[in-house]
Amino acid sequence: MTTPDIAARRALGACAVLMVGALTLTACGGNANANSGKGDGKGGQGSSKTSSATIAISAKDGSTSASINSTGVKVSGGKLTDVKMTVAGSGKAVAGEISANGGSWKPAEQLELGTKYQISATAKDAQGRTAAANSIFTTVTSASSFIGTYTPDDGTTVGVGMPVSFTFDKAISDKKDVQSHITVTSSSGQKVVGHWFGEQRLDFRPEEYWKAGSKVTTKIDLDGVEGANGVFGVQKKSFTFTVGRAQVSTVDVNTQTMTVVRDGSTLKSIPISSGSAQHTTYNGQMVISEKFRQTRMNSQTVGMGGEYDIPDVPDAMRLTTSGTFIHGNYWYNKANPPFGREGTSHGCIGLADAQGAQSDTPAHWFFDNSLVGDVVVVKNSPDKTVPPDNGLNGWNMAWSEWVAGSAV
Repeated sequence: MTTPDIAARRALGACAVLMVGALTLTACGGNANANSGKGDGKGGQGSSKTSSATIAISAKDGSTSASINSTGVKVSGGKLTDVKMTVAGSGKAVAGEISANGGSWKPAEQLELGTKYQISATAKDAQGRTAAANSIFTTVTSASSFIGTYTPDDGTTVGVGMPVSFTFDKAISDKKDVQSHITVTSSSGQKVVGHWFGEQRLDFRPEEYWKAGSKVTTKIDLDGVEGANGVFGVQKKSFTFTVGRAQVSTVDVNTQTMTVVRDGSTLKSIPISSGSAQHTTYNGQMVISEKFRQTRMNSQTVGMGGEYDIPDVPDAMRLTTSGTFIHGNYWYNKANPPFGREGTSHGCIGLADAQGAQSDTPAHWFFDNSLVGDVVVVKNSPDKTVPPDNGLNGWNMAWSEWVAGSAV
């Protein structure tokens, strides 16, 4: 799952797409767009003194929610000759470059949130007549913007069960507008539909698992989209991931065995130990969302008492947000191993392992042969089916119900 620090490097964009148009330069030097000449009020010869270059600054003068990504300058009927952008008050220059054809200018780097800037631009038309424009504006603040942390990462290879999942940092009231500005497509041609879980989570998936080998592209165009009253999106980017081989592993609680099937062929049958009678394992399709060669597991972090605190659980892979893992177990009774015989865990799926996660064990093999996005199916457990929003487990929802949760 993408963490907030990961979100920071990929979930940046711009805020409100603001009106781009000619503004009026006043005699006092108001912050606007203008031509340098004046007509004589009679038309004809007087109008020839007016520059035909029209400058448009995307951030409207006086705006308090300007874009941090797409703020810039454009000109029609001429070419830009000079653009200066500064931080208002301090006068610190903001680097930027006029395009090769002289038609536009943009900052070299993303602007800061909640900062006041000033842009002054000049241009000339084909006859050398000058036009000028100015704008003073403030960029959108963190309080008036929202971002979506998403998974999977750009450029990764994932299993066939991996949904595209967004978690927004603020509640979204205009779900239709937000969802309509995110598109997910697959090279396989599979239809992809979004589903809202509450006001802050939006997942996308096809009806069936992704086709192995396909490439999935997500385009985020939330720049300036008002997700809630006075709260604007700050993301404009795209990312692509590849779907790897098709691996689905099925855990049968009746036999305490897991069968690993890849691309239709059985790779291995592995003895496991599921949840005990007191702490049963969820049924259903669960997607591996995180992998840890070693991790700490403490019962208090999942709402239990002091039943366990293991600092170095080996070969651990998360299946639910609530704490279900499939992982290695080195602390089992060596004289009476439970694997293939009985459930002894607190709801996780345990495989024989060795401390240090370095030995040739069933758990180590399964870890090395699994991808984030692979599916682990549990059947014949006395527990209920895992809720679809507990982890990346929307596959447990009927397609008709999934589609009904779309806002577009």
